[in-house]
Amino acid sequence: MTATAVATDWEAVIGLEVHAQLLTESKMFCACSSRYAGALPNTLVCPVCLGMPGVLPVMNRAAVESTILTALALHCRIPEFSKFDRKNYNYPDLMKGYQISQYDLPLSEAGWLEFPDPADPTQVRRAGITRVHLEEDTATLKHVRDASGETYSLMDVNRSGVPLMEIVGDPDLRTPDEAGAYLRALRQVLRYLGVSTANMDEGAFRCDANISLRPRGATEFGRKVEVKNMNSFRSVVRALEFEIARQTEVLNAGGRIVQETRGGVDDKAITVSQRSKEEANDYRYFPEPDLPPVITSAVEVDRIRARLPEMPDAKRARFATDFGVTADVAETLAQSRTLANWFEEVARLSGNPRNAANWVVRDIMRILSATGGEVDSLKIGPGHLAELIRLIDNGMISVRTAPEVLEEAVAHGTMPAEIVQARGLGQVSDTDALAAAVAEAVAANPKAVADYRAGKATAMGFLVGAVMKATRGKGNPGLVNELLKRQLDG
Repeated sequence: MTATAVATDWEAVIGLEVHAQLLTESKMFCACSSRYAGALPNTLVCPVCLGMPGVLPVMNRAAVESTILTALALHCRIPEFSKFDRKNYNYPDLMKGYQISQYDLPLSEAGWLEFPDPADPTQVRRAGITRVHLEEDTATLKHVRDASGETYSLMDVNRSGVPLMEIVGDPDLRTPDEAGAYLRALRQVLRYLGVSTANMDEGAFRCDANISLRPRGATEFGRKVEVKNMNSFRSVVRALEFEIARQTEVLNAGGRIVQETRGGVDDKAITVSQRSKEEANDYRYFPEPDLPPVITSAVEVDRIRARLPEMPDAKRARFATDFGVTADVAETLAQSRTLANWFEEVARLSGNPRNAANWVVRDIMRILSATGGEVDSLKIGPGHLAELIRLIDNGMISVRTAPEVLEEAVAHGTMPAEIVQARGLGQVSDTDALAAAVAEAVAANPKAVADYRAGKATAMGFLVGAVMKATRGKGNPGLVNELLKRQLDG
C-alpha cells in the first residue's frame, strides 16, 4: 500500500485535537516550576505532581486565564460555569492513575478558526472549534536498550502537571493539506497571544488526528481512526495521506474500518495499529472532588478580552490598507507578532513604510533564513534599518551600497551612518566630480555612445554602469543619468 492511492469514491472527514503547553511559571496544580526543558530528571517535583496520597491540587489562575484568552481569540463562547473532571486510565506516565481534565462543562465552546485554503490561497476556509479546555500534562517515558539488548523504560516526572490546553476541532477538514494549513494558522494564533511557544519539535504543540471516510456526497460519518505520534506538520500531512489510501483500499475491497488508535511512523510515512479506540465512558469521567467549579462572570470575560492583541488577519488587512503593500508582503510581515511590531517601528522611524516593508521582506527575511533566528535575536534593531532607509532617501548613500552597509550593521550592531562615515561609502553628488567621471566614461566607450545616439536605449545603462564603476558605486545615479544625457544629447 502506498500513500499515493487516490480516493475517488470516498470523502475524507478530518478533525484535529491539539494539545499546547501553556507558558506559566508553575505547574497546573502545584508550585513546581513548569520550565522543565533541560532540567535533570525528577528534580522539578513535589508530592502533588508525584501523585502522593492525601495531597490536594491548587488551581493555577494564570493557566485558566490563558485558556480563556485563547478561546476568545478563537471566537468561542465562555460559559459562566465550568468544572474539572477526573479522566481515569492506567498508564505508567500517569502518576495518580487519573488525569485532571475537563469533560462535559469545559471553559469554552463553539468557536472557529479561519485559514488560507490550500487549493486556492486567495480564499479562506473556516473550521469549527468544538471547545478549548484545560488539563494537566503527564510524565515522560524514555525507552532504553542497553548493551546486552535488553529494553526498559525510564520515567521523568518533571513534565507531570504542566498546564496543557486542548483545542478540539470540529470534523470540518477534508484534505491533509487543509489539516496542515489549519495547524499553521492555530500555531500563529497561540504565538501571537504569547500563551505557548507552540514548538512542535519540543512537544509544546502536539496533534492527534481523527479521520474517517464516507461516500462522497453522504452526510453521515464513517468509522473513525485516531492517529497519534506525529511530531511535525509534514508528518501530520503524510500520516493522513497514508490513512486515506489505507482506508480507501479497505473499503474498496468490501472491508470494514476498525475503530482504533494508530501511531505515525514518520520515516516510513505510514501509520501502525496501537490499540483499540477508547470511548468516553471507558475513562469513567466524574467531577474532580478536590477542586471547586470555575465561575467566570461577564465582567471577568471582558477583562480578559481586553488583553487580546491585534490578531494576524486584522494585522494583514491593516498593513495592506495603511501601507499599500500587497497581500503577499502583508502575509510575510504579519507572520509573527514580533516581526510585525519590528516592521511597524521601522516604518514609523523611517517615515517610509513602503521602503521599510521592502527591506524587511527582502533583506531582513533573507538574513533570518540564513541564521535560523527571530528578528529580535539580531544585533540590529528597528532604528538601524530606519537610519539606513533615511540615508538612501536623503541621497547620502546609493541603493547599491546600502546592502553592504546593512550586512556590516547586522554583523557588528553598528549604526549605518557610522559605517558609511568610517568606510567612506557616502554617495558622490558633487557635480564637478561626477562630470569628470562621465567625461571619462564617454571617451572610453565610443561604441556605446554611438549606439545610444543610434537609438539603442540599453547603451545608456552600460554608460551609467561605467560611471558607477569609476566611482566605486558611490555616484548618485540620478545625477549620473542627468549628466550623461546632457553630454550625449548636447
